[in-house]
Amino acid sequence: MIAPADRAGVPSHASHERSGPQVGHSGHAGLPSLNAVALRATLHCLAGCGVGEVLGLVIGTALGWHMAPAMALAIVLAFVFGYSFSVWPLVAGGLPFRSALSLALASDTLSIVTMEVVDNGILLLIPGAMHAGLGDGLFWGSLAVSLAVAFAATYLVNRWLIARGRGHALVHAHHSQ
Repeated sequence: MIAPADRAGVPSHASHERSGPQVGHSGHAGLPSLNAVALRATLHCLAGCGVGEVLGLVIGTALGWHMAPAMALAIVLAFVFGYSFSVWPLVAGGLPFRSALSLALASDTLSIVTMEVVDNGILLLIPGAMHAGLGDGLFWGSLAVSLAVAFAATYLVNRWLIARGRGHALVHAHHSQ
């Protein structure tokens, strides 16, 4: 389980009493670092959101949709894939589907919302990005830039949540049981 952290990101000393014996008090051995857990959570979010974004835009473009419905589909699929990437490993680990879904909704919603708002906001700010086709370098370059900025913003959100025992810390706590 990830111990709640103080403002500097160091697991709090009060959490030691709740989490059992520690190996070497000063090193907090056995606990992954806050930054490492936040990085893994954000990469996980980026994977799900990225798959959904690209798939939605590819489907919308292939069907000849205008940008607004294609973007709406991309956002919906980003949430579907984002949650799925959390639910299926939990189910495979033995958690009932409803419990896994509840855990994914609780742990991933703010991450996915952050990723999507920042990603799509950046795409809207890049001139021509919303009208670039799939074969256009502007489309892929804009998507790469928007996802990179969204990754940075989501990392900060995930780190803040995990330090408080929320977000992906909930999933991590389940895996360590």
